[in-house]
Amino acid sequence: MGDRPPHRDPRLLAAVFVGGAIGTLLRAAVGTALPAAAGTWPWATFLVNLTGAFLLGLLLESLARSGPDVGGRRTLRLFAGTGLLGGYTTYSTFAVEITHLAAAPALAYATLTVSGGLLAAIAGVLLARHRTRRDGRHPLGAEPTR
Repeated sequence: MGDRPPHRDPRLLAAVFVGGAIGTLLRAAVGTALPAAAGTWPWATFLVNLTGAFLLGLLLESLARSGPDVGGRRTLRLFAGTGLLGGYTTYSTFAVEITHLAAAPALAYATLTVSGGLLAAIAGVLLARHRTRRDGRHPLGAEPTR
């Protein structure tokens, strides 16, 4: 299986599938915990998209600093990044929810989701960088790459 491209490796596809299923269940749990009445601010989607962006920035920067995207790092990236966080975040629901809000709240929701997601991802990257520099070791256990 070493010569097989990642998108044709059944183990990696299974990692994405399992991660996506878990992420979707987590998003559904947040949606159940924070239901929004029609026409009101969709807090559940807003929170999952911002926390997902933060966690994705943290994950990807941590993995990039811990070494090349091979073996366990690739599997973790595909499971947690593509699968879990891909299933957890939902920009399709975000797009639909915008259409159910009045113009001013829809504009605020769109602006805050997109800009907040960008800032959250940057914060995740910066936290990963800070955690790497503090003791010279990477939180995933490998030496940081330079």
